[in-house]
Amino acid sequence: MASRDKGDGGIVETIKTVFWALVIAIGFRSVFFQPFWIPSESMKDTLLIGDFLFVNKMAYGYSRYSCEIPFTTISLCPFEDRFLGSEPERGDVVVFRHPTAGTDYIKRLIGLPGDRIQMQNGVLFINGVEAPQTPDGVFEEIYEAQGPMRNRPRCENGAVGEGGICKKSRSIETLPGGRSHHVLNIDANGPGDNTDVFTVPPGHYFVMGDNRDNSTDSRFSQATGGVGYLPAQYLIGRADRVMFSSAGRSLFYVWTWRPDRFFKAIE
Repeated sequence: MASRDKGDGGIVETIKTVFWALVIAIGFRSVFFQPFWIPSESMKDTLLIGDFLFVNKMAYGYSRYSCEIPFTTISLCPFEDRFLGSEPERGDVVVFRHPTAGTDYIKRLIGLPGDRIQMQNGVLFINGVEAPQTPDGVFEEIYEAQGPMRNRPRCENGAVGEGGICKKSRSIETLPGGRSHHVLNIDANGPGDNTDVFTVPPGHYFVMGDNRDNSTDSRFSQATGGVGYLPAQYLIGRADRVMFSSAGRSLFYVWTWRPDRFFKAIE
């Protein structure tokens, strides 16, 4: 009987250990760092399909969207407005909840409250000042199905066919304040290359993808499937570093790993 009691006690202790380990893991994921897998090419070549990163949720504070329990809509922070937060900086790569689609997006934060944003012939203007672009060669990749969604890239050099080299012109864009990053170009006159002037309202931000001709972002209204002006409470966190990267359909396809992107800083 004593042996049975000891065995039953061991099982109970194991269950307790597993339970508290799960609670700690869920709390850590909900409050501190959220894993994020890049599914699309909107942020190339800063982020590639198959890049895996952790989102720093402490960077901008918390709202109901940034502390949800994994795989639920239950939030540990049932507040509409952010708290314990600091303001994001222009040029940050941010993850946010799309206000109408309800899914998580990743883009670069371009406009702060009160900024005037406009695209002219593919060039970004902030408050009437050009964000200069310096040519920086060509971004090349193989034209093939990419990632779990099996998307194929868009190419500036036309229909290259399966296995061909897909090219996009690459430039270094410098934002006010001096932060620089790569941007890609596909179309000479894409739908987001020439816009009206957007004035960012108080409490909102303006986000864009680095792959400028293949990004649904703040240049397009929510009514047309875009992001529009992003309310501050929808921010989830900042992406700082790629931890792992796989070019294949699954991370278990070892031969598709990209070791040169492991622990790569996001600029």
